[in-house]
Amino acid sequence: MTGRMRPLPHIAPMTDLEKSSRASLPTRPGNIAETARLPERVRAAIRDQEDRSEILIGWIQLAIGVTFGTLYAVAPKTFVAGAGFEPVPWFLGGYLLFTLGRLAAASRMRLPGWLLVLSVLIDMALLLGLIWSFHLQYEQPPSFVLKAPTLLYVFIFIALRALRFEARYVVLAGLVAASGWAFVVGWVITANPEDTMITRDYVEYLTSNSILLGAEFDKIASILTVTAVLALAIHRARRLMVRAIVEQTAARELSRFFAPEVARHISSAEGAIRAGEGEARDAAILYTDMRGFTALARTMPASEALALLAEYQARLVPVIQSYGGSVDKFLGDGILATFGAALPTETYAADALRTVDALIGEIADWRETRLAAGLAAPPVGLAVATGWVLFGAVGDESRLEYTVIGDPVNLAAKLEKHTKTERVSALASRAAVEAALRQGYVPPVERAALAARRIEGLLEPVDLVVLNA
Repeated sequence: MTGRMRPLPHIAPMTDLEKSSRASLPTRPGNIAETARLPERVRAAIRDQEDRSEILIGWIQLAIGVTFGTLYAVAPKTFVAGAGFEPVPWFLGGYLLFTLGRLAAASRMRLPGWLLVLSVLIDMALLLGLIWSFHLQYEQPPSFVLKAPTLLYVFIFIALRALRFEARYVVLAGLVAASGWAFVVGWVITANPEDTMITRDYVEYLTSNSILLGAEFDKIASILTVTAVLALAIHRARRLMVRAIVEQTAARELSRFFAPEVARHISSAEGAIRAGEGEARDAAILYTDMRGFTALARTMPASEALALLAEYQARLVPVIQSYGGSVDKFLGDGILATFGAALPTETYAADALRTVDALIGEIADWRETRLAAGLAAPPVGLAVATGWVLFGAVGDESRLEYTVIGDPVNLAAKLEKHTKTERVSALASRAAVEAALRQGYVPPVERAALAARRIEGLLEPVDLVVLNA
């Protein structure tokens, strides 16, 4: 019967929880002011992403510098023989030193805004300075630098700023590059007032050191256009990134209040979750209860009672989850867990009994540790039942709860209570054990069967199996 599904009737509209969760998302997540109004934990996650991006940028810059340096070292030198000035090694050396320092700083701390701005300025200044020096190295007129294909590297430096997902640094890099090239063009034109070397002949421009102003304007326009497109794309991408971080953070917070499977279902739901939505399937129910806790709590300070409860839950819950169990709810000192309800599985009964076997040992160790320390260590009752359940959202418009409903839930609770009558610590219905055996469960020891037991609150007798005396 596992896997059969049927929808429950739709009853209620979007809940206040869902409305408030959606309302907490910024209307313009890419906007700095809107981002500042996000919860601190969300802003911390965004800052963490930005810091990681800065480290990535540093490594890429280092790779670029090393690559350029290697190519320069192995490539045949084409500068004029006898020229005394070789600027490339100096510029590359300066770039590598700055990049190493920046990478080391980014690995240790969050880089301040002024350092990020300075990094953009230094990147562009070193590149344009390198291009400017070519006329000296090759002993050519100043207009020679305008023919250097090295200018194309400005697009790499602009694109690098996109990794941070902040459009302002992309815009800054583009504006610095465009204005820097405009300055270089202006310097070339005014370097020799007697001969500006400006031409209108395209062929002459391509075959000589003449200057074609239209070509230089095209370069500046291309830099600005690429910058604008990248900035717009990054602005839109940042909005998506912030929204993704908000939803990811919300999902992590949900997982603290819901079972991980339920949290994933809520966070990934395509539409508003409504009361009455759910599925029906075979599942196993595990119920645990700390015996005598209520009476014990009356005799100890509230802090000690809560500490005892927290310790008990901290020991049991990880074991339940490790075997595929989903904690449906905490019922005071009781724990209601499901197997195969929140996440369908073909081994729900076997998983539940394997969990009980593990819990028996965990509970024994926990109680022994507390008793050795002179602390209260109440015994714990366990019970398992299997059968057809409904799993879904219940409640009304003001509050929803994901839970499991069905006879196995009631039976597991009654069986746990019945363990006191039978003077054992763990029981399961015979049907649950038979289902587990069919699913590959191997009992660690031979278990006693209890035929036709009368259970308080049930009309018909139930066959039981003792899981632990």
